[in-house]
Amino acid sequence: MSEVSETIPVILALLLGFTVAMYVVLDGFDLGIGILFPFFSREEERDQIMNSVAPFWDGNETWLVLGGVSLWAGFPKAFAVILPAVYMPVMFLLLALIFRGVAFEFRWVAKPHHRKWDVSFAVGSIVAAFAQGLILGAMLQEIRISGNQFAGGPLDWLTPFSLMCGVAVVVGYALLGATWLMMKTVDGVEQRSRQLALPLLAALMAFIAIVSVWTPLQIGRIAERWFSMPNIFFLSQIPVATLLVAWLCYYSIRKGRPILPFATSVGLFLLAYLGLVASNAPYIVPPSMTIWEAASHPSSQVFYLIGASILMPMILVYTVLVFWLFRGKVKPGEGYH
Repeated sequence: MSEVSETIPVILALLLGFTVAMYVVLDGFDLGIGILFPFFSREEERDQIMNSVAPFWDGNETWLVLGGVSLWAGFPKAFAVILPAVYMPVMFLLLALIFRGVAFEFRWVAKPHHRKWDVSFAVGSIVAAFAQGLILGAMLQEIRISGNQFAGGPLDWLTPFSLMCGVAVVVGYALLGATWLMMKTVDGVEQRSRQLALPLLAALMAFIAIVSVWTPLQIGRIAERWFSMPNIFFLSQIPVATLLVAWLCYYSIRKGRPILPFATSVGLFLLAYLGLVASNAPYIVPPSMTIWEAASHPSSQVFYLIGASILMPMILVYTVLVFWLFRGKVKPGEGYH
């Protein structure tokens, strides 16, 4: 194996990891406000919630498209294995995102007869988040492979562990949504979001603890990775940092800080993501296929890398610009629509 064919898959894996992290954080909070939508009953509160995310939500989903393309172009063998293993959750995810997007736009033009679109927005958000958790659970519990092809059944993803991961992602996104609303709204919406954030933080920490215990118990490879010497000295810093960030999140919510609760809830997601990477690297389909085994032909990798080096900075600049232009809190009566 040449040095180039060893290095480029690592670069592509880092780009894919960055893209997935950006999607989880950015689309996580706008799915979170949809999950929390039923907890706000007054019409002006719901309008304020929608207006707090209206300039961002469609751009956030660009990262999902980029992540799918990165997996397909950079690691086609992994794409060919993962997709058949999670066909149904992926279909649920895409349909829910479409359903949710239509509801987002139609509720404004359907007023005052928009009740069904409010329900659609909440249901689409919950289903999309739950489907992402199912996919995560299916990946973590290991996909059956034979001869570099998926060798399992169509319902292999449907297990108690994947269902638990689905609920965990819904709770985590709801925390992101609550802390986003604390940062971006005022008056009753901000206060109600603060009340919701504390129990959501407690629930998310409980799910992180369950996953941290469950995965090493059922997968010996992960237990050996975390609890062997000298790995334990390095990897133990991740749970310690998670506890510290969780305490900062709790403290800032109690004190009513505007930005720190959202920043720390994002930090919890990134630390959980880092823990999953530490458990499974360098496998892209654990434990059967590494990033080098799944990588496309070197010429294809270089072609995609050139395209990504142009496209990704453009998306990053657009994302930063939009968040800067629409910074600050959204007051009742103000909005994008």
